[in-house]
Amino acid sequence: MLSLLSTLVGLVQLTSLYQIAADGSLNNSGSSIISGYSTSAIDTIPSDTSSTVELEEFLLIDLAYQLRNEESNALDIVKQGFIRENRGGSLMKSLERIPGISNIGIGSGASKPLIRGLGFNQVMVVENGIKHEGQQWGADHGLEIDQYAADQVMIIKGPASFKYGSDAIAGVVDIREKAPPSENGIGGTVDLGAKSNNDWLGGSVNIYTRKNRWFADGRITYASYGDFRVPTDSVFVYDFGVALSDHHVRNTAGKEFNFTGRVGYIGDNVRNIFSVSKVSSKSGFFANAHGLEPRQVDTGLHDRSNRDILLPYQEVDHTKYINKFSYAAGDNLLEVDLGYQRNDRKEWSQYVNHGFMPPVFPSEMPYPSTLERAFDKEVFSLNVRDELFLDKHMLSFGASAEYQDNAIGGWGFLIPEFKQFSYGLYAVEKYKVNPRLQLTGALRYDHSRIHVYEYQDWFPSVKDASQATESDYLYRAVDFKRNFQSLVWSAGFNYVPGDISFKGNLGTSFRVPIAKELAANGVNYHYFRYERGNADLSPERSFQLDLGVELNKELVKLSISPFVNYFPNYIYLNPSFEHDYLYGAGNQIFNYTQSEVFRYGGEISATYQLDTHWSFELLGEYVYSHQLSGDKKGFTLPFSPPPSGIVNVTYRPAFQRHFSSPYIALDYRLTARQNNIVPPEKVTPGYQLVNLRLGSELSVAGQKVNVDLQIQNLFNTKYLNHTSFYRLIDLPEPGRNIALSLHYQF
Repeated sequence: MLSLLSTLVGLVQLTSLYQIAADGSLNNSGSSIISGYSTSAIDTIPSDTSSTVELEEFLLIDLAYQLRNEESNALDIVKQGFIRENRGGSLMKSLERIPGISNIGIGSGASKPLIRGLGFNQVMVVENGIKHEGQQWGADHGLEIDQYAADQVMIIKGPASFKYGSDAIAGVVDIREKAPPSENGIGGTVDLGAKSNNDWLGGSVNIYTRKNRWFADGRITYASYGDFRVPTDSVFVYDFGVALSDHHVRNTAGKEFNFTGRVGYIGDNVRNIFSVSKVSSKSGFFANAHGLEPRQVDTGLHDRSNRDILLPYQEVDHTKYINKFSYAAGDNLLEVDLGYQRNDRKEWSQYVNHGFMPPVFPSEMPYPSTLERAFDKEVFSLNVRDELFLDKHMLSFGASAEYQDNAIGGWGFLIPEFKQFSYGLYAVEKYKVNPRLQLTGALRYDHSRIHVYEYQDWFPSVKDASQATESDYLYRAVDFKRNFQSLVWSAGFNYVPGDISFKGNLGTSFRVPIAKELAANGVNYHYFRYERGNADLSPERSFQLDLGVELNKELVKLSISPFVNYFPNYIYLNPSFEHDYLYGAGNQIFNYTQSEVFRYGGEISATYQLDTHWSFELLGEYVYSHQLSGDKKGFTLPFSPPPSGIVNVTYRPAFQRHFSSPYIALDYRLTARQNNIVPPEKVTPGYQLVNLRLGSELSVAGQKVNVDLQIQNLFNTKYLNHTSFYRLIDLPEPGRNIALSLHYQF
């Protein structure tokens, strides 16, 4: 027993807080979120383990409850069980049940995260220690992550620039793969799934092996789906009526193929893991809501099949190489992460000429007439962290660097090529005043340099191209360089007098303007608008106060997390009175600008365990934004989610036999009307949804299989999601969907 306790204490001393969280032992949002069950910590212990293992796991969970009170930021952690029970078409769709988390839905196969109403490059996504870099500036650009490979997800709500750097101004989605196998041998998992709404079929297979200090594993994921269905037979695309065939949103089918491989060495003091992954997807855009000619869509061709992917569509390949090294000696832990990633994105569409564009696409161009846009980004990343555990002090020092090289192609221009180099240095101290009170302080310095390259039109802006001169080929982007630097700080506390705990954090955060905000100059065909950047934008800054109160009783758990947020120079896309006729059909011009913004809101989570069978849960979120200056003074911010809440009832039957841990859960979601909008957004009516979840671990031929069944939108309710990519054309969200997931571990 003493040996076991010593081992556990040593583990806590030698492992950073975030690494413990990534390994699955940190619960920061109540057992209902971390494990997907509304049970106490001890209920998560497998019944077929030895007493020694039971004791070790119980103590680790108990330590996790203590560790969650050592972080002054508002955060949640979910495990694969929660993701499996709430499986959606993408990782962020699977996580939207968490208060404060929503997503910009892009059909049924992709989405991007919103944290407390902020998204795009204001939310950082981290996978296995390396910042995920794609083309996340576009609302139609999904997150290139294999959700089957995500074993643990930590979500930090609010500014986290002091630890993660730029783009963490609104929060962080930190995704980790599962820990290496703990014993010698061979094993793996098989996940299969099906969804009725879009005829989704797919699954994932993982195989791992370990021999002494070496291990290796691999994963392959594949999915294919058809056009999703909505509870309406027609929509209006900017005042043009579009009929839908059998409720299908034409050309929203897609497919996905992912691969992950790891090899690692686990020593007494040294650990090194090398991984390679590739996420590949092909998905269609709603044919009637892309480009400038929705009336010219060949509906007959599209409606012949609900699984084909025709123009317009997108193809994305995202490749990553990550090496994670750590060395532990005494009270010191050193970690080094190296990463390389390449995001290759192509958007295909029929060529349509507008303005001075030639009526026929020139055959001598270096790319085909159907390649509307192409982006090819390479990213090199380095993170170094050193943590010291000295009596009452935990000191953490770190440095990070990143280099981006983004090339473009295609006939449709929106952003120019650019190269960017950034680095940062930070220090964090956690001081244990006494067993009940901890103080935290952090300081970080960052520097970033971006080089934007010039872009000249491939066609002249004259009616008669044969008479064109060099000056008639307009420059849409000029060559320029910008340097940015920032100093941010954070101060927080954690006070745990007993079953109730208090936390607070006050700090600053920052975000460097991206190339699109600095130099965009073209038609965004997804939104029927012309977007124009501003090379004089300053770095976005944020000041935020986060508070938290948590009650943790045996039968009652309650968490309240309010926040207040101020941006002196928030960057946003502002519609103007100008219209473009050179490159489009008179599209309204939107300009990137900055304004003062004040925001506040919070989340609530409450769980009551009535008895061993029944539990009740209440989840709620609210955010309010108000622009204090600029052309949109008095308005809110785009994509502001309305107030929303979930009332849950979960029943766990007592019968066992072939079943183990069966559950039946009913979610009743209430979402308020969103009246706080910023033009050209529309007021979104409120709605009510009912989702049903049930599942169990079954014994089949002596093998255990986890079965989870969801009926999403049980009553096939027609409703609009204010943060959806398709909200501007009044396209309803998908109708009733029956989703089946099977999980087998061997």
